[in-house]
Amino acid sequence: MANGSDVDTVVEDTEKLSSLHIFEVIRRDGQEELDRPKASLFWSGIAAGLMISLSVLGEAIFRTYLPDAAWRYLLENLGYSLGFLVVILGRMQLFTENTITTVLPVMREPSWSMFQGMLLLWGIVLFANVIGAFLVATAFAYGSYIPSELLPAITALSEHATGFAPGVAFQRAIPAGILVAAIVWMLPQSEGFEFFVILIFTWLIAAGDFTHIVAGSVEMAFLMVQGALPLDQALWNFFVPVLAGNVLGGTAIFALLAFGQVRRELPKTE
Repeated sequence: MANGSDVDTVVEDTEKLSSLHIFEVIRRDGQEELDRPKASLFWSGIAAGLMISLSVLGEAIFRTYLPDAAWRYLLENLGYSLGFLVVILGRMQLFTENTITTVLPVMREPSWSMFQGMLLLWGIVLFANVIGAFLVATAFAYGSYIPSELLPAITALSEHATGFAPGVAFQRAIPAGILVAAIVWMLPQSEGFEFFVILIFTWLIAAGDFTHIVAGSVEMAFLMVQGALPLDQALWNFFVPVLAGNVLGGTAIFALLAFGQVRRELPKTE
């Protein structure tokens, strides 16, 4: 028979993490990101911008080769999860993850220097993500890296993603920001099931027809490098409203709710 200490150990090992523990795990991750060399953040952000293109490519493959049936829409959107799986499990710098991981340290210890550091990290990561998106979009448009049969589907997906009116694009971006932040919040409690958490909730972004700034930047860039989307339209109809909506969903809504759960339980800072 197991003695009392053995039972206590088993209980501790299997006990669910509390909201406070999850907050602290994510806060420490965010602090580590804030402390990383800026060059590391930049190159990791470029890698994320490149690899998130697998979401566009995955959707295009499903759309091209599946029969045109009513159920195709739900299945093809599983392809959208591919880029997020690589980026999140590969620990690359994705802007919409940073809107919660790096804001929690600032909420925990608010100061102007912390706020400046967060904004600098956001700027570096977003800039790098967009560079990666343009690099891979150019390769899709002008190289022979993918079968030409996929190009019509990529074009159709890109036109749809960037074709919303600014107000609609902004509103569609808020749920996407919340869902990505929810993934970040759930991962510490999802040991062994991270793949399925990312798969299901990023599929929901695509199936719900929500807008995401980084994956959408690949689609935006794919049209822009071919002259099919003017710069002003790309900026004001897509990029700015989607960026604002993702930040609002990931930071102003989700992070504040997460902080509100634990604010009174946090130990006092010196």
